[in-house]
Amino acid sequence: MSDPSEFKKTQESSPFGKAGRGAMAGVKLAMAAVGGNLAVASGVTMTLIFGMVLVLCLAVTLIIDSANPAQGLAIALGVTLLFNTAAFFISPWIMDLTQQWLYHTRWVDMTELESRSPETAAVIARVCSEKQFQPPRLGIIDDQNPTAFTYGSLPNTARLVVSEGLFTYLDDDEIATVYAHELGHIVHWDFAVMTVASTLVQITYLIYTFARRLGRSGGEKAKDAAQTIALVAYIFYIIGTYMLLYLSRTREYFADHFAAETTGNPNALSRALVKIAYGLVEEGKRSKEPSVMMEGTRALGIYDHKAATSTGTAYRIAAAPEQIGRVFSWDLFNPWAWWMELNSTHPLTGKRVRALSTYAEQLGLDVEFDMARTVREGNQLNKGKLYGNFILDLGLYSAPSIGFFAGLVMGVFLSAAGSSLGFIAFPLIGLGIGILIKTLVSYPNYGNAPATDVLTLMSDPYASPLRGKPAQLQGDLIGRGDAGYAFGSDLQMQDRTGLMFLHYCSRFGPIGNFLFGMKKAKSLIGMQVHTVGWFRRGIAPWMDLIELRSDSGTVVNSYHRFWSFLVAGGLTLLGVVLLFV
Repeated sequence: MSDPSEFKKTQESSPFGKAGRGAMAGVKLAMAAVGGNLAVASGVTMTLIFGMVLVLCLAVTLIIDSANPAQGLAIALGVTLLFNTAAFFISPWIMDLTQQWLYHTRWVDMTELESRSPETAAVIARVCSEKQFQPPRLGIIDDQNPTAFTYGSLPNTARLVVSEGLFTYLDDDEIATVYAHELGHIVHWDFAVMTVASTLVQITYLIYTFARRLGRSGGEKAKDAAQTIALVAYIFYIIGTYMLLYLSRTREYFADHFAAETTGNPNALSRALVKIAYGLVEEGKRSKEPSVMMEGTRALGIYDHKAATSTGTAYRIAAAPEQIGRVFSWDLFNPWAWWMELNSTHPLTGKRVRALSTYAEQLGLDVEFDMARTVREGNQLNKGKLYGNFILDLGLYSAPSIGFFAGLVMGVFLSAAGSSLGFIAFPLIGLGIGILIKTLVSYPNYGNAPATDVLTLMSDPYASPLRGKPAQLQGDLIGRGDAGYAFGSDLQMQDRTGLMFLHYCSRFGPIGNFLFGMKKAKSLIGMQVHTVGWFRRGIAPWMDLIELRSDSGTVVNSYHRFWSFLVAGGLTLLGVVLLFV
C-alpha cells in the first residue's frame, strides 16, 4: 500500500469481520495464570535492584579509603536515597524535554482528542472519574508508526503519548482500547515503577564504568578492589536488565486485562495489536531510515516493533483470521519462543492475543482470532520433536564453545605432560570441529528446496533459529534489510503473503558485504526475484540467502555455508599443524 491514508478504505474489503463486544464495560474478568503477579513482580524487582545499587554505592564509597566506614555507609545511603528520589520526580520532566527535542511531541486537549476518537475521550473521562485522578497530559507525535506509551512519576502528573499512525491504522473502538491499555499502566502505578527501576539499572552501569576507570589508577589494593566492584556492578547490571524485562512483560499483561475490563471489548484490543504490527511493517517498508521514535520508546510502547514482522506480514493477506492464529502457534508452543522472549520488553503477540481471547470467552463473545482452535492444534503437535529438538539445538548452538573448552581441558592436561603446543592446538581443533557440527545442522542440503510462501513458512510451529529450512520464494525486493544503513547488504523481499528478510554473505567476507551494499544492493530494489535459502525463525523470520535470480537475468550468490566450512577447516588444520610442529 503506497499511502497510509488509503488503509482505512481498504478495510472494507478485509475478510476480517469484527467479532463483537460486551454489552457493558467494567465487568470483572479472571486472569487465571496469565501474566503472573504484578505487585510481586514490581516489589521484588524494586527491592533487589535498589539493594544492588545500595551495595555498589557503599562499595565505591569504601574504595576511597574512608577513615570512618560508618560515615561511608551513611554517605552511601544518603546519596542513594537522594539520587533515586530526585530521579523519581525529575525524570518525567527530562523525558518531556527529550521528546520535544527528538520527536516534536504536540500536546493536545481533550476536545481535540474527542474529535478524532470519541470513544477514547469517553473512556479517559470515565476511568479518571472512577479512579479519582486527573486526566493524563495527552501528546501526539507526528510519526506514522503506530504506537502509544505512558510515563511519569504520579498518576496525577502522568503523560500519555501516541503517534499519528495510531489514528491511521486503527478504528475508533481499537484506539479506545489502546488508550485504556495505557490508562491501565497509570492505574497500576507500574509506569512509575518502570521509571525508577530503569533509572536504578542505569546507575549500576554507571558504577561499573566508574569503577572500571578507577581500577586503572591508584594503588595496587585500590585497583584490585575497583576491578572487583566493576565486575560485580556489571553482573548486577545484567541481572537488573533481565528483571526489568520480566517486569515490563508482566505489566503488559495486566494493562491488556485492564483494557478488556474497562471497555468490554477485548476483541478490539486483539485486533489493535495485529493492526499495529501491520502498520509498523508497512511504515518500515516505506522508510529510508529506522524510526528514532520506535527505537527510543521500545520499552515503553504498547508493542515491540522488532517483533512486528511475523504478525504484521500475516495480516490482511491471510484468507481468514485463523490463518493468523496458525502464525501464533509458534509463539505459544515452540520452546524457542520462550527462550527468545527472555530478551523482549513485551510478551509475544500470540500469548497476548490468547489471553485476550479468554476474556472475550468470559464475556460470552465470539472470538475474532480463533485461538482456541490454535491451542487445540498446538496440543496435537509432537512435543517430543518440539522439546527434543530444542534441547539438542541448544547443545548444537553451543558446539563451538563446548569444543573450545573441551580442547582447552585436553590441552592443559597434555601441557602438564610436557606438550606445550597442545595447550593452543587442541582448543583450535575443538573450536573448528564445533563450528563444523553447527554448520552441518544450520545449513542442510538445499538441492530439493520446496517452493513455498512466507505465510506457510511462518505457520510452521517447529521452525528454529538454528536449523535452517531449505525453501524457495518468489516476490519483489522492496528495500534493504536495515533501512537506516545506506550500505547494508541485507534485503527485504515481499511475496503475495508477507515480508521476508534476506541475509546476504559475500565470498569475500565483511569487505565483500560492504561493497555489495554500496554498489549492487540499491540496483536490485524493485526487481521481481526468485530466491533459494535457509529459512529461520526467531522473534522475526529471516532467510539466509543462497541464490537470488531476477526476471531480467541478474544472479546473486551468497556464501554462508562456504564461510562456515572455511573457518571450521582453517581452525582445525591450524590446530593439527601445531601438534606436529
